[in-house]
Amino acid sequence: MRILVLHGPNLNRLGKRNPAVYGHTTSEQLMLFLQEQFTDVCFSYCQSNHEGVLIDTLQSALEEREAFLCGDTESEPIAGVVFNPGGLCHNSVSLRDAVEDTVTTGIPVVEVHISDITKRETFRQQSLLSDVCTASVIGQGIPGYTEAIKIITHSGQ
Repeated sequence: MRILVLHGPNLNRLGKRNPAVYGHTTSEQLMLFLQEQFTDVCFSYCQSNHEGVLIDTLQSALEEREAFLCGDTESEPIAGVVFNPGGLCHNSVSLRDAVEDTVTTGIPVVEVHISDITKRETFRQQSLLSDVCTASVIGQGIPGYTEAIKIITHSGQ
């Protein structure tokens, strides 16, 4: 099974930026942690500070799935996306549309936020993505990624 871990703006600074809120685990450490926990999963990772790159990455996963279903490729498509959109969840309708398209096409997308956005500043309390995602895991820190992967791996069974 292939799972994409997709990170939005500023998550390249994970472990360094505001560790009191986001912790000390870097993106590299997070991916090693996930690989050790889920040895039967092949992980892909993408982080971008640019909204269009995130949308393109989601659409590439869709195109891979469509090619696989049409028999145009034997490559295993992405089975699910663990997505921490960072601050873009609060204001990006375009990203919301891309997530909705991804989920509607049959690829589960689980939104992850390390901090509890519902208990932060008012402008951070609403996610435009939550209602179109397969599930949301909010405020569990790094273990939230484990929960998201479990949701994806169990949705395929």
